[in-house]
Amino acid sequence: MKRFVSLLTVLLALAACSDHEGLEGNPSQAPGTNLSHGMIQLGEKLDDPYTVENMRAALTKTYPTKAGRYDISATDLYVRFLPADDAQLKELEGMGLYLMDHPMDYSIVREGDYYQDPEVGEEAITWQYAVVPHDFVFPEGIRYELLDECYLAEHDPTTRGDLDIDWDLVEREAFRLTGNEHLLEPETKGPAVAPSGRITIEDPNFSGGKPFGVAGVKVVCNIFIKIATCYTDRDGYYQMEKKFSGNPRYRIVFQNEKGFCIGFNWIIIPASVSTLGKAEPQGLDVHINTQSDPALFRRCAVNNAAYDYLNRCTDTDLGITPPPSDLRFWIFPSLSCSSACMLHHGAFLSHGLVQTYLGGFAPLIRLFAPDITIGTKEDGYEEIYSSVVHEMSHASHYAKVGNDYWNPYIDYVIRTFITEGQQAYGTGNGKGAGYCEVGEMWAYFMQSTLMKDRYSGSLMHFGNMYWFKPDILLYLYERGMSRAEIYHALSGDVTSLDDLKDQLIALFPAREKLIVETFRGYGK
Repeated sequence: MKRFVSLLTVLLALAACSDHEGLEGNPSQAPGTNLSHGMIQLGEKLDDPYTVENMRAALTKTYPTKAGRYDISATDLYVRFLPADDAQLKELEGMGLYLMDHPMDYSIVREGDYYQDPEVGEEAITWQYAVVPHDFVFPEGIRYELLDECYLAEHDPTTRGDLDIDWDLVEREAFRLTGNEHLLEPETKGPAVAPSGRITIEDPNFSGGKPFGVAGVKVVCNIFIKIATCYTDRDGYYQMEKKFSGNPRYRIVFQNEKGFCIGFNWIIIPASVSTLGKAEPQGLDVHINTQSDPALFRRCAVNNAAYDYLNRCTDTDLGITPPPSDLRFWIFPSLSCSSACMLHHGAFLSHGLVQTYLGGFAPLIRLFAPDITIGTKEDGYEEIYSSVVHEMSHASHYAKVGNDYWNPYIDYVIRTFITEGQQAYGTGNGKGAGYCEVGEMWAYFMQSTLMKDRYSGSLMHFGNMYWFKPDILLYLYERGMSRAEIYHALSGDVTSLDDLKDQLIALFPAREKLIVETFRGYGK
């Protein structure tokens, strides 16, 4: 997959700016953290205590006189799938499975963001490990292997309400019988518990620098095939439903409950994973700031900015259309610029440049490629927030006008990058310039107003150094025209500044004088 990503990076860099170095995912460690990136290094295979055989033995050992009345049979199946292509992987995800790219019954010598089975090779989708119900109907045509039949007492309805058997005690005995006692919490700490905690981040220029929640991200913990997942709430709190006796392994999966993912790069998976390592079953609190792991900080900052924007796309707030669902982000820590290329949603896929750069990898784009790229070279929280709301504003525009509008827009940006000295947005000449003018005026206008909403102070005038004039929209806004009203004018046939002026007048004839004088005042 590295070849695919490297080729796609060139295309995305052309669509964003001239600075196109590496992607996120290079090994890094910040002082005071122990997160590591790159590929997970597996250790020895372990004996899973949750197999039917091991749980039967543990029940017999713990309750020799009662075990005979329980017929322990599989409640779950530990399996792995080998999707042949992007369509098969998407089918598995659509079935609601939580997929892991590495086996659950191996020790981890070195944590990381991903695993690629060396027997599969770099250019193929790797094995995807999952735990499914015992009566799971496997999809036709997707290769899979049954690894173990397993028993989880909480998935067995016959054990509910039975006070004669302490299934936590049986589970602990299964860990001892399989040589995994070192993974258990001391019994003096009490019974099994459902993990809970809070994930927070700091923005030094917001709310006095007080920590606030990392909102809507998926938190996953597992020990062998016992997996629990949940989402943080808007304040960063999470609460698992399953209980654990041992120390589970915790991960943040950047698949947000709002329907967007922050995707990893070198190995193609839909959502980045930050592995936090093992911790007590009571839960794990994580506080993130600029001294934390850089990749984790960037992912959380992008996550929160996108979450905030989506929360505001309501009739009672911004009054604009939210970006399309299933939005995909990629983060470029070596870039200063960002883009809303909307490739995952099909924009620009038919262009010859895509085919030239990606060749046979082009079919993977629809599943894995990003809609939004965020450059985090200036990687303070405020700078990241600013970039995200700009690109999300583009995505709201895209949601209204679609690919027929976006294709000439991106084509203009890439052609001017190549032909006009690698200047962002070119000089306003040539085919498609009007699309760029309208689109960028809108996004810079929104960026300016949303940043003022968050950080107060004077209204910032983003984008006024370019040939287009977002200050036109800011002037109208300061004189009473709402963001929703301006957005209402961004229809698919508004492909030039004159079109925008005419559309605003048609929609709001009572403000014709203000609109005409504003455009004239800026030489437009």
